[in-house]
Amino acid sequence: MKITEVKGKQQEQDFLDMVHDIYRGDPNWVCHLDKDIREVFDPATNNFFKHGVCTRWLLQDDAGKVIGRIAAFIDKKQMNDYDHPTGGVGFFECINDQKAANLLFDTAKEWLGKQGVQAMNGPINFGETDKYWGLLVDGFTQPAYKIAYNPKYYQNLWENYGFKIFYKQEGFHLSLSKEIPARFWKIAEWVAKKPDYSFEHIKFNDIEKYVKDFTHVFNEAWRDFKKDFEPLSEDYVRNFITKGKMILEEKFIWFGYNKGEPIAIYFMYPDFNQVFKAFNGKLTLWNKLKLVYKAKTGKMTRARGVLMGVVPKFQGMGIESAFIFHLNTVLRAMPLYTELEFSWVGDFNPPMRKIWTAVGAVPAKHYITYRYLFDRNAEYKRYPIPDEKGSTKY
Repeated sequence: MKITEVKGKQQEQDFLDMVHDIYRGDPNWVCHLDKDIREVFDPATNNFFKHGVCTRWLLQDDAGKVIGRIAAFIDKKQMNDYDHPTGGVGFFECINDQKAANLLFDTAKEWLGKQGVQAMNGPINFGETDKYWGLLVDGFTQPAYKIAYNPKYYQNLWENYGFKIFYKQEGFHLSLSKEIPARFWKIAEWVAKKPDYSFEHIKFNDIEKYVKDFTHVFNEAWRDFKKDFEPLSEDYVRNFITKGKMILEEKFIWFGYNKGEPIAIYFMYPDFNQVFKAFNGKLTLWNKLKLVYKAKTGKMTRARGVLMGVVPKFQGMGIESAFIFHLNTVLRAMPLYTELEFSWVGDFNPPMRKIWTAVGAVPAKHYITYRYLFDRNAEYKRYPIPDEKGSTKY
């Protein structure tokens, strides 16, 4: 076997194309868009290159066929937030061969070690945590857009190498054919109708108002929650919404206000993977037209919740339930939508898990984010998990 670092255009294409051999015959797999994967590794489109470094490798068998790939990266703003300087690995794909997997992991470990790293988390993204994150270990059904999917045997490849569970994640599914429990409804309706609160969905013809409100709430809600938080800019939010408004639903993006001041946001979108499955990773002009057509003609039956944020002052006051109250009304009026997925929720986030179980959602998919300590004798700790009283355990 031979492993080489990805350098030229042909190797970059091989990095994308090799997945078709891994998943051939898997009816549930949806190929990530080539465009989306390229953007992760392009300094012009991925802001994490401003404070991080990244590289990739391909593994070939003795006949020259690509049989594996992996990426390794370091976010210099966050690498020292743990007990050990930590990097990441991701975009791992490999045949069912432990020696091949070990060679990929060893190569990434060696490169990370030369950068001063002492541990690696994976599989993770060189970017935000809402995509390409975690290893699927249960619930091998069609994945949502940009959500992790992999062969079942990957769990053995990772764990046999020595990776240990850092934290677990769940993808919650809510069947819209089921009634939400009456007790939850009463609380949600009470919050939604409190006189100081108001809730409304985005209106694309008043984009500047919502860009400002979205940016404000996001930055306030996550500033203290995430270490080394990097605020969103209004330009970033404006660009994202403007580009996506042809296929986004206005009634899927909600804002909460207290006395007219923005205090909360909820964002979801149609699950584009229900259309992308036929694209085979290629977003050609013709495929773009098909996507817009199907988005406008109700060809998608599942929506994916991406984020829900509340500024700290108003957390714990039931704002999240009010969003669900309004979304239920919206989705009931759109009968083609039969399912809502919210992915993912970590085991370190009991309050969010409690919200989704309260409305009758079930954890239908299970993921693991692993950690590997280079010093095999060092003490290993899981990511801290707070209990309902705010105490933490490991």
